[in-house]
Amino acid sequence: MAFIPATSVTFGDSGLDRAGHLRGDAARQADLWADPSARVLPLWKNKPLVRGEDGNALGWLVPGHAGLDSALDPPVFLGLDDAGPRFALDLSGWAPPATEAAPEDGFRDLSEQVHPDFPQGDRFMELRNCMTQLDARSAELAAVARGILGWHDRHRFCANCGSRSDMAMAGWQRDCPACAAHHFPRTDPVAIMLITHGNSILLGRSPLWPEKMFSLLAGFIEPGETVEAAVRREVFEEAGVRVGAVSYLVSQPWPFPASLMLACRGEAVSTDITVDPVEIEEARWVSREEMIEVFEGIHPEIAPSRPGAIARFVIERWLADRLDEPMA
Repeated sequence: MAFIPATSVTFGDSGLDRAGHLRGDAARQADLWADPSARVLPLWKNKPLVRGEDGNALGWLVPGHAGLDSALDPPVFLGLDDAGPRFALDLSGWAPPATEAAPEDGFRDLSEQVHPDFPQGDRFMELRNCMTQLDARSAELAAVARGILGWHDRHRFCANCGSRSDMAMAGWQRDCPACAAHHFPRTDPVAIMLITHGNSILLGRSPLWPEKMFSLLAGFIEPGETVEAAVRREVFEEAGVRVGAVSYLVSQPWPFPASLMLACRGEAVSTDITVDPVEIEEARWVSREEMIEVFEGIHPEIAPSRPGAIARFVIERWLADRLDEPMA
């Protein structure tokens, strides 16, 4: 299996200049918005506008393009791309024409929406459906846009006093006019674990996943808990397996809606599996030879985790025996 560097992790660091020092400068933000090279990415209900047959490019529009005036909030400044300033706008208030419901795979929204004022071929698409088609910079910008606009949608009211808050700092803050509290985007840390025992790794599946799909165990890190402790707790809670040594591997922002996946390697000190049916449907030890069959698509009972997910990246590194090499 070919070696895949950590910089290829979907939504990984593409070197985007987020220009945080410009967020609080209202005059500079106005200049950036008026810059001829500025572009804005519209999103509708967390779906970015894309173009291309497979959604392999983002649907950047010039500020002031027809149809953008339906945005309920000011634009969010994403940063300075090599080609110019980049912004995002939430168009969730727009009502698309009624269409026949698209089939679902239990994991993703497969429907697409076309705005009549946007260029032909542009449509809103669930990011999961096109994330592996985007280049690294586009994927990072889409993840930033989805994450920050999703945060605004979920945090319109002050957690301190309940009053409606206002967007500030070019979209990277919300201020409460009633109690003067400041609110900032939140990211939820999630531990995702490659648990090894000899020549095998531990995989599990959720009952909500597509048929035969298995992946690495994962869970949210709780307040007052280290990453290592979260790995051991989650594995024992979900599968009844005790874990000894834990080491960090690589991370991935996961804007569904606002997680940071922290991939770790853990060494199992027990092998008996006792599944918590509330958490997962099944767990099993899978050998390296079986995983090769999984990735070749010939395993009769297991399908691999989805392309673009950090679980797949880590398993591929394990199969290639490259876990001990630098990931960045």
